[in-house]
Amino acid sequence: MTTTLRPTEPLQRAADGVLSRHFQVCVNSRPVGAVHLATHPVFGPTVADILDLRIEEPDRRRGRGTVAALAAEEVARGWGCKRIELTVPGDAEPALRLATALGYVHRNRRLRKRLPATPPELPAGSRGRPMTEAEFGPWLEYGKAHYAQSWIDRGVPEDQARTKSESDHARLLPQGLATENTLISVLEHEGTAVGTLWLSVEGERAYVFDVEADERFRGRGHGRSLMLLAEVQALAAGQRDIGLNVFAGNTPAERLYESLGYEPESYVMYKDLL
Repeated sequence: MTTTLRPTEPLQRAADGVLSRHFQVCVNSRPVGAVHLATHPVFGPTVADILDLRIEEPDRRRGRGTVAALAAEEVARGWGCKRIELTVPGDAEPALRLATALGYVHRNRRLRKRLPATPPELPAGSRGRPMTEAEFGPWLEYGKAHYAQSWIDRGVPEDQARTKSESDHARLLPQGLATENTLISVLEHEGTAVGTLWLSVEGERAYVFDVEADERFRGRGHGRSLMLLAEVQALAAGQRDIGLNVFAGNTPAERLYESLGYEPESYVMYKDLL
């Protein structure tokens, strides 16, 4: 039996230049699934993104997904792409194993937690306060550089990483500290600033965009205090769910989030196309 991709529409080109196309996965011309492939809206035309890859239940565990993924890679090469990405749901172990077997590398995880009704208490001597305008400028410049470097360290070319950092910060902080539904805080312990927290409380859940304990005070539990502060602020804003992103290889952060009850929602993976 032969597994192939059959386009179900002409190649789509958005106003911003993003390419996109839907395909049927067929076995001897019989539809058994679907693929949606696009170029990346931020990283540009040299990066493809498998937005959807589904095989219908009766045809699973027969290698159809493997062939469909490899065929999608060939399409991406034909578009001139040098890298391809995909997102695997956190509870889809077979899909995660397949992506790993095909050479995809885990780059980051999206985590989520259902918050209890009662907010946690911060450790004695710790309190959160709003970041000042004087603190915001240096914090923003450091954050942009650090965020870009996190992508560079995980295979993203420097120009793409810096473009993503600039565009993400501009989109998420259009009015700086005055951005609606955004809380940027400083954690103090015994009157000394020991870390920062960037929390969004917009939409269906709160989201931790950035949390960092000052390097001089790490290893003293302030990272946990910052995450507890995020829970306090989320609950105060009426949110019962909270999410965040953690890059692969950040073992201390991964252990902290796991100990606090965060669970994987999805895995973002990538592969260089040779």
